[in-house]
Amino acid sequence: MKILGINGSPRASRSQTLRLVQAVLDGAESAGADVELVDVCKLRIEYCNGCLVCCERGECVKKDDFAELYLKMLDSDGIILGSPNYIDSVTAQIKTLLDRMADAIHCQMFLGKYGCAVSTAGGSGADEVVAYLNRVLQTLGANTVGGIGVVLGGDPETIVPAEGRAYELGRKLAKAIEKKETYPDQEELHAAMLERMRLLVTANKDRWHHEYDYWKEAGRIP
Repeated sequence: MKILGINGSPRASRSQTLRLVQAVLDGAESAGADVELVDVCKLRIEYCNGCLVCCERGECVKKDDFAELYLKMLDSDGIILGSPNYIDSVTAQIKTLLDRMADAIHCQMFLGKYGCAVSTAGGSGADEVVAYLNRVLQTLGANTVGGIGVVLGGDPETIVPAEGRAYELGRKLAKAIEKKETYPDQEELHAAMLERMRLLVTANKDRWHHEYDYWKEAGRIP
């Protein structure tokens, strides 16, 4: 069982979001998972330019650190996404990573994976960022098991009890992977996304050769 934690805070070791991501990883590790932490802000990941070559060939034209991280995500059973709230959204670094994953969405490459999200905020919006990140994971095909959002305000000690909750979230994530938990509402979402992406890929089969072949080989298109 492999679980990958991705921290999207640019504050390095001073990051409170990092503390939450690490606590989730610690909890997952205590439940038997092999874990790895990636600080996305230390990587060079360029902006998506919307060329759609990934749909045609299954690879990106950009030569940066994205490909290696993407392979780690595909090789993981569980993924933890973490970002502080920057003006009612995720950090630019996390958003840049996610914007490069159109191919994964079109092919629903995260089906069978599990995930969760964490966020911190100075004044408000942490829960909204958690909801967004979990929604992204679901859009990619993964099942999500929950999230932790913490508004720190002026009290840095607020993070301490949240780390305990994050630890338990990590254990929950590992157990969901082990038991192959299913969630009816998310299964409905996955079914709807599969149909939506099937229609999209089929409509573009003359250009998106890689994605059409992927769907054929997966047995999703007769």
